[in-house]
Amino acid sequence: MTKSNQTIQDTVKLIADGAMSCTELTESCNSKIASTESEIGAWAHHNPELALQQAAQLDQDKSQKPLHGIPVGLKDIFDSADYPTEHGSIIHKRRRPEKDCAVIEQLKAAGSVIMGKTVTTEFAFFNPSRTCNPLNTRYSPGGSSSGSAAAVAAGHVPVAVGSQTNGSVIRPASFCGVYGFKPSRGLISRSGVLETSTTLDHVGLFARNLDDIASVTDALSAHDPADNASYAQPRPSIVNHLRELDLQQPNSPASIVWIDMPYSDRYSDDANSAFESLTTKLKDSITRIAAPDEFTAYLDAHKVIYDYEIVRALDNEISNHWLDISETARPIFAAARHRTETEYLQALKVRDSAIDWFSKFNQQYDAILTPSAVAEAPLMGSTGDPVCCTIWTLCGLPCITLPLLQGKTDMPIGVQLVGALKSDHLLIGHARQLLADLKNTT
Repeated sequence: MTKSNQTIQDTVKLIADGAMSCTELTESCNSKIASTESEIGAWAHHNPELALQQAAQLDQDKSQKPLHGIPVGLKDIFDSADYPTEHGSIIHKRRRPEKDCAVIEQLKAAGSVIMGKTVTTEFAFFNPSRTCNPLNTRYSPGGSSSGSAAAVAAGHVPVAVGSQTNGSVIRPASFCGVYGFKPSRGLISRSGVLETSTTLDHVGLFARNLDDIASVTDALSAHDPADNASYAQPRPSIVNHLRELDLQQPNSPASIVWIDMPYSDRYSDDANSAFESLTTKLKDSITRIAAPDEFTAYLDAHKVIYDYEIVRALDNEISNHWLDISETARPIFAAARHRTETEYLQALKVRDSAIDWFSKFNQQYDAILTPSAVAEAPLMGSTGDPVCCTIWTLCGLPCITLPLLQGKTDMPIGVQLVGALKSDHLLIGHARQLLADLKNTT
């Protein structure tokens, strides 16, 4: 396996120079999975031989691809022609799609080795999965992208793909102490991915460093007419933006805002203490404001939209396989079916007003600094509280979590930065600058 601080770009160069082969890298990942998977349970489907076949083919391919030979895991809601895609549910046991989803097509075109499918919670929803947190197996990795976060944290793969409809990328990344990125809605295609909410579903990434987030996002960022959220506007390269920033050092500090959120009473004492210390270090570049009253309505709107859309997206499962749905999900789905179209349409209007509010807000500030989760990872049996992600997901804003803080249990607490819609390259640049600023203050 590569070193923890070695980037994808470093690895691709080593492979191109003949210092490492795709097969050697894949064998290392297979070995790591074999040594710890029984404790962690990150993988729904992993085929070591199939992974090695892909690697051997890439070793024969001398073209320079951006992710050449890089092993990747994908949450088990992404359709794959090579692996089952079961959506974390016994209803879809042994389901075999006929073709790859758009994300897997792009990963293969970029030279990735598809290592397999990582564990998801049932329908990427709330019922906890079997996956344990690699940092301490007594604790939850979060959800719903539990296996993707755990696979990266355990060193099984350098990068994994997940999804977020509320807090399912940012929160698991926070709990597992890795980098997590939920791009702007529409940046990465959702074609061939389990739909639970057409308004709220996003594709996201987990990695060991910011540069890898940039590399994989660039490889996956493309307009897809088959996805109604995908947009045809230009997508500035994040990798190139980071290179430009490096050449421009020193850079002027970003304008960052801390918002006193209506749910701040849910923050743990450790989270409060950690963020007080952090904001003190950054006091010269942070403005603190109170959340407007509308934020509570934004939280409610997300709940209504999610309820209304998920029971329609899963109508077949709910109508025909009710007893095969978990006892955790059944009462939530039963209540959600009572949402009216009037409620739903009003919630969509609230969402529109929230997007408009942040469009104006982002003209004043570069990024919002906020906790990635209300606390460290809970014990197994819970996926944790997603509230720190809800409003940003509602609005489709890009979010990055950085593994910077720690609680009294020695488990991580992520630091989340939220940027302007469709300005993902700028957000990752601000995250790079924040990391540099913190390094200079220690």
